[in-house]
Amino acid sequence: MDKQQPSFKRELLSALPSLRAFAISLIGRHDRADDLVQDTIMKAWAKQDHFEMGTNMKAWLFTILRNELYSQMRKAGREIQDSDGLFTESMATHPSQYGALDLQDFKKALEQLPSDQREAIILVGASGFSYEEAAEICGCAVGTIKSRVNRARQRLQEMLQITGEADFGPDATSSPLTSKAFAF
Repeated sequence: MDKQQPSFKRELLSALPSLRAFAISLIGRHDRADDLVQDTIMKAWAKQDHFEMGTNMKAWLFTILRNELYSQMRKAGREIQDSDGLFTESMATHPSQYGALDLQDFKKALEQLPSDQREAIILVGASGFSYEEAAEICGCAVGTIKSRVNRARQRLQEMLQITGEADFGPDATSSPLTSKAFAF
């Protein structure tokens, strides 16, 4: 048995949660995301001799996942549109906390971003990749990724009507209650 195989397997398994989160953020449906991750893992396992141990496994897997998604989209010939949000809303439940409402608004805004901007901000902002790693995954220049992330952030701020730091955390009604409760 190859001495690299256990190390490859360990690295592959440790990347699964991030890989799944990336797939869900790109697709939006857990079942399809799980299928995409499975396809990605199968391709990675079959091509493990192409992976150089010591390099960034996560970036390699994200690239495979992204390429697999695009291949599947090309095969399907079209993408399912949910521009009015009816499908998304039919799957959602009414949140019981303000944070859940904010998250729902954020998800809707994120879905409205152009796919290149959404992908860039997810890679850099949510998945923790550097601009350089994200550029490698997307196959573009670092400056292009920086520009996409910047445009995505600006657009999200506009859509969510965020003007400053006061727009985060408790609202104006509950803020005085929570701050007084902890003042000694």
